[in-house]
Amino acid sequence: MSRRLGRGLAALIPDDIFEEDAPTSQRDALRQLPLDRIQPNPEQPRMVFSGVALEQLAESIRAHGVITPILVRKHDNGRDFVLVAGERRLRAAGLAGLEEVPCWVREHLSTREQLELALVENIQREDLDPIESAEAYSRLVGEFGLTQAEVARRVGKDRATIANSIRLLKLPDFALRELRQGRISAGHAKALLALPEDALIRKALREVVTRDLSVRATERLVQTMTKGTKRQRNTRPSYPVLDERLTRSLGTRVKIEANARGSKGRIVIDYFSAEELERLVGKLDR
Repeated sequence: MSRRLGRGLAALIPDDIFEEDAPTSQRDALRQLPLDRIQPNPEQPRMVFSGVALEQLAESIRAHGVITPILVRKHDNGRDFVLVAGERRLRAAGLAGLEEVPCWVREHLSTREQLELALVENIQREDLDPIESAEAYSRLVGEFGLTQAEVARRVGKDRATIANSIRLLKLPDFALRELRQGRISAGHAKALLALPEDALIRKALREVVTRDLSVRATERLVQTMTKGTKRQRNTRPSYPVLDERLTRSLGTRVKIEANARGSKGRIVIDYFSAEELERLVGKLDR
């Protein structure tokens, strides 16, 4: 079981859970809990849940029950529990009409551990869209101080995959919407990152969607467009290294926009929720 769950989740489930001489806290770790005592995971990286897929899972649960227990931790109020991993199963169990679900209970988990475990579970089930993954990786780097290599080890990916994923957050919002809605792939999005201006990205994106271009065709289109704007790019300084440093430091997409001389400009910091804005302001204050 440990090998199938991965290091992140397996580390939370004791191997001697049913042994008689195991500590009481471990013997009692597997419990049936009422759904109304389990609160949502505030660190859930997944934003979108397919209604069709949930109904299919609910139908399976009606027939067979919840096969894999949900992972929860004790709430600070001492009575309730907070979901750590298994939100699809929890939602589907509610749709199936269950009043209780089997849960692995952990007494204490840090905020980082909650995010990491939710991320690991979703990645292992391939449930996150590219933007949800990128935002979760970015939080682990920017908010919790992990290096990209450390994130890669925790989620079973290579460092280049993590770096490329986080880079996707540099795309303008209109391109991110297309990626989240599945009209372009992460490969298309990575190719579009080579374009220096939002207007060019918008133009290329229109071509990609309208003509249903492959990733390779998109790369050729971008190469053609960048050749045509080479002179213009040379007259306007860009700071990709500094962009990347600020993005890693703040845990969100940051872009330095300089004027033609490079003597002045602005720093654009993106945020994706009111909570993230508050976090960024607090980080900048410090």
